[in-house]
Amino acid sequence: MKRTAVAARFVVSLSGLALIVLGFLFWSGRALSLVPLHMLLGALLVLSLWVLVALALLARVRLGFVLFALAWSLIVPVLGVAQLQLLPGSLHWVVQLAHFAVGFIAMGLGHALARAIVQGAAVVRTAPEQA
Repeated sequence: MKRTAVAARFVVSLSGLALIVLGFLFWSGRALSLVPLHMLLGALLVLSLWVLVALALLARVRLGFVLFALAWSLIVPVLGVAQLQLLPGSLHWVVQLAHFAVGFIAMGLGHALARAIVQGAAVVRTAPEQA
């Protein structure tokens, strides 16, 4: 399980870095023909997050955190696909910035999940103190 978590974290890091570089290229008006690659890498990042979510559930990582990461991983592709229709015109930069932030946070969640899995950060439920 730990090796799979490390591999998934590596995919999150590598795809995330490529997504950031491509995103900045797009913002500067370059490499727009690589948008399909950007979308493919985004899907790879989300799939890696789902692997980490499943592993975190098996490792008994705090359920609230795991469910938050799952919900966030669903927001990423929805925003990515819908962003061209949101705030078209001079305010579209707000949507682009939100898209960047959502993706960047997704990367952080992937790393946090992997760390919790690898370090065995499963919450050990302690019995309430006895009086």
